[in-house]
Amino acid sequence: MAITDKIYLKNHRQLASQLEVNIPKGAFKGATLDLLFQGEGLEKLDEATRERVLDFATDFLDCDCEANPHCGHPERKFMRYLLELREQGLGPDAIVDVMSDDYMLYAYPGDVLSFLDDSVRTLEAIEDLANVEGNREAANEAGERKRRLS
Repeated sequence: MAITDKIYLKNHRQLASQLEVNIPKGAFKGATLDLLFQGEGLEKLDEATRERVLDFATDFLDCDCEANPHCGHPERKFMRYLLELREQGLGPDAIVDVMSDDYMLYAYPGDVLSFLDDSVRTLEAIEDLANVEGNREAANEAGERKRRLS
């Protein structure tokens, strides 16, 4: 299960009430993405909530694909966001706090930790395979990224 399947809307009930529509708790569920991408009803949200929702849409749903927002780019952009927060030295609890402040999203710190650990393990495998293939450039890049996440 991808980390984006474990990212939830903070204050889900309040958002659903303000929008007067049922939406899933998952931030990257199809119906949630459709609602955010189309922007219908966002004027019903209080100003602070609307700003964060629009920030999320701008930062993660901005893509030229015909299938947007169901093209996979929002999820990849969000995973990159999490990795960048880790590279800044934030731990799982702090990452959850930042995503909550930035976008009104929530995740369990243990899920974030698992995602980060899986990312490091993937980079280790890439580094090892690149070394076996004699691709020093790829091995060095994977090793450097791994060190930034560790």
